[in-house]
Amino acid sequence: MKSRKSLIQLRKFEVDERRQTVADIETMMGELQQMVIDLERQIEVEQEKAGVSDVNHFAYPTFAKAAIQRRDNLKNSCGELEAKLGEARDQLAEAFEELKKVELIEERDAERVRVHEAAQEQAELDEIGIHMTLAGETH
Repeated sequence: MKSRKSLIQLRKFEVDERRQTVADIETMMGELQQMVIDLERQIEVEQEKAGVSDVNHFAYPTFAKAAIQRRDNLKNSCGELEAKLGEARDQLAEAFEELKKVELIEERDAERVRVHEAAQEQAELDEIGIHMTLAGETH
């Protein structure tokens, strides 16, 4: 029983760890997406200031070109994180399943112990009842 309690604690720790990983990835993705939005605004502002929106035009702002490259890199990073998020969610689901399996086994064992103890208690009460009945018949 004690080893199962330790196993349950381990599984809970794994679930918490996986949950934190999912939350961390979601946070990173949110931050990267916000950075993409900010860069897109900066690109628009630079294009408006320069009056040129064609990236291939000779007068296209250098800052806007660099911001486009950075934005594209961030979008790629978001795509990679999206894949990692899917994996992390799958791992969280698996860890949660494992926890539930161990908890169900623990609950079944505890129920089995309760039934056994109740049966023992009933047997003891029956024994007392029989002795009281026999004692009453002899008097």
